[in-house]
Amino acid sequence: MANLDQGDDSAQRLSQATLAGGCFWCIEAVFELLNGVESVKSGYAGGHVVDPTYEQICTGMTGHAEVLQIMYDQEVISFTELLETFFAVHDPTTLNRQGHDVGTQYRSSIFCHNAEQQDISRQAIEFLSNQGIWVDPIVTEVVPLEIFYPAEQYHQQYYRNNPESPYCQYVISPKLSKFREHYLGELRIS
Repeated sequence: MANLDQGDDSAQRLSQATLAGGCFWCIEAVFELLNGVESVKSGYAGGHVVDPTYEQICTGMTGHAEVLQIMYDQEVISFTELLETFFAVHDPTTLNRQGHDVGTQYRSSIFCHNAEQQDISRQAIEFLSNQGIWVDPIVTEVVPLEIFYPAEQYHQQYYRNNPESPYCQYVISPKLSKFREHYLGELRIS
């Protein structure tokens, strides 16, 4: 976990979560809306190439997933609540795929920063599996985070900076509308 001790109380409340649920543009747009989320950064994790580029990731040959690294205030939102959002906004039963996005870079993964996150993640998957919400089994992998590489700057806050792009209009906007409808109480007021 990154050193967050900056000498103030807010830094001590901050934790990180790193999640992969398909295209990072989609999940970034959702997590930016949550109360208690201080920042989000799109990037790459879980592969074998040092400091990969987006073009390398798109080949599927680096082993990386598109991820979102979330800095959050533990006193406002818990890791469990982040996972609830995570499982609500992507399909954890499709291996290496989210909608039309296909490849290992779009896999469902939780990259844990510590043993507690690993335990909570496994418990959440077991709980959701027992609920029978999905017909197919959950394929979300739970693995330790080894290293996070930030994506290129043009990927950061992509939806916010490009709301009129076709991908944003046809894929992200409907996802955000559905999310807002169901999770209005958890959204930040701005």
